[in-house]
Amino acid sequence: MKDIDNKQQLKRWRLILGAAAEGKINSMGGGSPLSAEEILMDSALSQIYGENGNADSSGAGNGISSPKLTKWLGDLRSLFAPMEIKVIQRDAIEKKGLKQLLFEPEMLDGLEPDISTGALLLMLKDQIPKKAKDNAREFIRKIVEDINRRLSDDLKRSVTAALNKRQHSPIPSAAALDYRLTIRRNLKNYNPELKTILPEKFYFFERASKSASNSRTVILDIDQSGSMGESAIYSSVMGCILASISSLQTYVVAFDTQVNDLTELCSDPVELLYGIQLGGGTDIEKSVAYCSELITNPTKTTMFLVTDLYEGGNRNGLIRRLSELKSSGVNVIVLLAISDSGKPCYDENLAEKIAGFDIPCFSCPPEKLPELLERALKRQSLNTKDLQSV
Repeated sequence: MKDIDNKQQLKRWRLILGAAAEGKINSMGGGSPLSAEEILMDSALSQIYGENGNADSSGAGNGISSPKLTKWLGDLRSLFAPMEIKVIQRDAIEKKGLKQLLFEPEMLDGLEPDISTGALLLMLKDQIPKKAKDNAREFIRKIVEDINRRLSDDLKRSVTAALNKRQHSPIPSAAALDYRLTIRRNLKNYNPELKTILPEKFYFFERASKSASNSRTVILDIDQSGSMGESAIYSSVMGCILASISSLQTYVVAFDTQVNDLTELCSDPVELLYGIQLGGGTDIEKSVAYCSELITNPTKTTMFLVTDLYEGGNRNGLIRRLSELKSSGVNVIVLLAISDSGKPCYDENLAEKIAGFDIPCFSCPPEKLPELLERALKRQSLNTKDLQSV
């Protein structure tokens, strides 16, 4: 018993002192391997306290907008007690060159909207001093406005093209063009010399009118773990855009080890983002169970599960629930990442099992979201290279 206690104490010293002390500790009989959780803990601590965790002499650190830093800080919430997290976060702010970013409002005012910096601010929002909170919120608002500018119109037109083939709109959109009506109404403008029709007017499908019962349901179930910061921001703003469309019933749910229904915040995407708690553990199965209760018409429901599939809860239960949703008629799609930052890091084994139930699992760059949404609502195949299937 005493030998076990001694090894546990040596293991704790190994975590405190880092990998540099491993040889010395092993020579003292402390060579018991670290568990998976302890390895994750060691990695998170070494990025902040290790030799590579120090800011350079200019105080700039190793990249204030690094998505990896967001993940390390997010891991803390699943590994340490709240008081310990506050101490480590404060040290990270000092050592990673974040003090100027978080404590000087003028610094944020001069930065261009950057989604990885935004994810970092949301993760550390409780550490931001009062004098800089308004500036941080304004920085998040700039990111929201940028995403809206890039995606809002195209997402709405995708819904229009997918759901409605009756009413028409003057808003130009290739995806919503009514070819038959446009040709029929412009036959009088046939040019014999060019042997073609020269349309005077184009006709486009309008979005479905508001009715007592919404025609389709879209659920966005969003992973709040530290590695999903960028994806969480994109999918949350997407959810707010979809919530403004009367022909859809939209739910936005965020989860770590707990489930948080953010649907009521969809009218203000900044408030919704501040309702997300980036970092922490992951219980995907619990969140999927909650979302299942929101479904009233499976065949008219599309569910986007935005996660890297690193499940800390019931893996078998998650697989079973997703299989049952698919069998009931729900169009389930797993988005491993919504990002431009290359191939995502995810649980390949779990993704393969889920894909075996004909549930697509892939990453998607933000500019492809409108195309993805239209195909999903039409229940078309998503197994294309265009959408970065994996």
